Amino acid sequence: MIKEGYIIGERYEVISRIGSGGMADVYKAKDLKLNRLVAVKVLKQEFRADKKFISKFRSEAQAAAGLSHPNIVNVFDVGNDDNIYFIVMELVEGITLKDYITKKGKLSVKEATSIAIQVSLGLEAAHARNIIHRDIKPQNIIISTDGKVKLSDFGIARVASSNTISSNAMGSVHYSSPEQVRGGYSDAKSDIYSLGITLYEMVTGRVPFDGETTVAIAIKHLQEEMVPPSQYTPDLPRSLEQIILKCTQKSVDRRYNNISEVIEDLKHSLMDPNGNFVKLAPLSSHARTVMISEEDMDAIRSGRTTPTQDERDRAERERRRREEERRARYEEEDDDDEDEDDDEYEDDDEDDDDSGISSKLEKALMIGGFVIGAIVVCILIYLIGQAAGFFSFGSSDKKNDSQIEENIDDADKDGEKVEVPKLVNMTIEEAQEEAQKYSLTLKQSSTAASDTVAAGCIISTDPSAGTKVEKNSTVQYVLSTGAASAETTEIPDVMGADWDTAYSKLVGAGFTVKAADETDGTVVDMNPSAGTEAAPGTQITLTMSGSGAETETIPNLIGQTKEDAVASLEGRGFTNIEFAEGFDESYNIGDVIAISPAKGTEVSLTATITLTINTEDAQDEPTATPTPTATPTPDGGESTNTGSGSWKCTQPLGQPDDYTGGPVKLELVQTVNGKSQTTTIFEGQTIDSFPYKLNVTGADGVSEGTIIFSEMQDDGTYRPIAQYTAEFKQAE
Repeated sequence: MIKEGYIIGERYEVISRIGSGGMADVYKAKDLKLNRLVAVKVLKQEFRADKKFISKFRSEAQAAAGLSHPNIVNVFDVGNDDNIYFIVMELVEGITLKDYITKKGKLSVKEATSIAIQVSLGLEAAHARNIIHRDIKPQNIIISTDGKVKLSDFGIARVASSNTISSNAMGSVHYSSPEQVRGGYSDAKSDIYSLGITLYEMVTGRVPFDGETTVAIAIKHLQEEMVPPSQYTPDLPRSLEQIILKCTQKSVDRRYNNISEVIEDLKHSLMDPNGNFVKLAPLSSHARTVMISEEDMDAIRSGRTTPTQDERDRAERERRRREEERRARYEEEDDDDEDEDDDEYEDDDEDDDDSGISSKLEKALMIGGFVIGAIVVCILIYLIGQAAGFFSFGSSDKKNDSQIEENIDDADKDGEKVEVPKLVNMTIEEAQEEAQKYSLTLKQSSTAASDTVAAGCIISTDPSAGTKVEKNSTVQYVLSTGAASAETTEIPDVMGADWDTAYSKLVGAGFTVKAADETDGTVVDMNPSAGTEAAPGTQITLTMSGSGAETETIPNLIGQTKEDAVASLEGRGFTNIEFAEGFDESYNIGDVIAISPAKGTEVSLTATITLTINTEDAQDEPTATPTPTATPTPDGGESTNTGSGSWKCTQPLGQPDDYTGGPVKLELVQTVNGKSQTTTIFEGQTIDSFPYKLNVTGADGVSEGTIIFSEMQDDGTYRPIAQYTAEFKQAE
């Protein structure tokens, strides 16, 4: 095991170990050259002396490095450092599909279909390069925090060829096709079978074949018919069940011909769930019971298996006759050669031999071959000359109507490659629209302050503008948070919030976020703590209840004396208690009038608990600037504000790519008097049409803010899927 801080290949600094597989350990690391987080897969020490395993490890890198697709984990680098064999990959923050299924039991039809489509798109890209994954299973499918599904671990993938035989490299037997467990030929249809098993598990929560040993499971794949998934999920649509059954046919010929057909039927099933459009091929006739008539049986019984003596004599006489005819033809051909000049125009039929091709026909074929060859050479000369610019029919302006056309031409010449367009200083919406023209996908890598690039615009891209990349590649960008400022910002209180909500609020306030361990559960500790003043960009470490930290629920202490409140907290195990002063005429002096985090919140026993004590000295202190409140509805209703209400934003919002039509929460994040303030615009309502026009009132004198768009998930939590830069103007 590699220790934290170890630098691999003089470039990748190990941060922590995040997983382990059959062949390798996976570490989270920092790319010191490009200043980004990556995943590094390192071959286990016990295999480093085994040439067979090293070869297999390298084949994984070679197979995956040639793929670039939004639904495949990208491979950045591969190498060997002091007998440490490693592969550097894209770091995907999220959970495996296996863990997700375990957590939810079974997935909804819509969710399972969406995941299957994304996995199929990744497989389609791999199959287009003749790469067979051969180990499709939920453990190798990752669902990122932004909802993207990515296919990983081409651990036993091989470049498909006529001799692709699955010898010892067999994937997980629960998901292996019959031809794989049999040790036979594996091709794209083997991946389709494994995808069908995975889809079966998503909708039922179980695998179709299970047993105590791998041999027992393998035999079931070969011999037993699976239980239809509708028996475990009665409300399963007919079309989706038919897709699963067609993918998992034991006969290769009865499955889908290719993964593109699977994608087409999966998309069709979303529109017509109970349609009968999936066609299963009927069993061939040799697989059915056939009745043999009495006449056929008599013919079979009277048939002989060895020839009689008469039959052998006739066969010998026939052989001798053919030999004499052949000898006679040879003698005639010799005579024809001697008199060739005199008989030049003699009938061609007399010169024919057994092949049936005359001399004139041979000459015609030869001349035709020369003509066709000359035409091919002319076409090649024309194409090469046109590419070099020797043949120019028309003005050069027609060749350069737009930069997009130039990049399309370059893609044709350079193997489907395009140049990364210039995206610096563009907003996210503008950059995404531009990237789509080049068949590229954008992904935010980090945020940074900039004195030259406005907040919400792109500072830089990786790869940079002008770099040639393959179509469908992912371009990462750094988003500007605005000009650097010496002022500090108060860290928002996200105690008790789920990971997605806490992440969106802290990032919206200009901070970076890190999980101390797991991201499951709710926030039980913050470091630095909520309310602390910190510079933008400061990293906030969150401890979640799912990480195993000792937690306790904060009791209701409002109205208790300071001494009683402290005793109650210490009795529950809390050790870090701080105090603040305030005034509320409804309570006695010395009583608790506020507590942070709020009562009922589950927090770590090491978290900082702040008690606000009622104090006369705080009575005359100036109050803080009121927080703007905004409560518009999706139909554009008016918002309210405790300020003057004169600073408004009415810009339209485009539909996020990942929005599925569920309930929405919109939040406004603004910096007011140097402090970040988050306001819920509305929550739990759907938006029926886009673009959606905002009608939001912000804080007085604040000209901009950030709108965070979150959609409700199946578990009732909200996941941020988009953010927009909002401009506020003072009403006349």
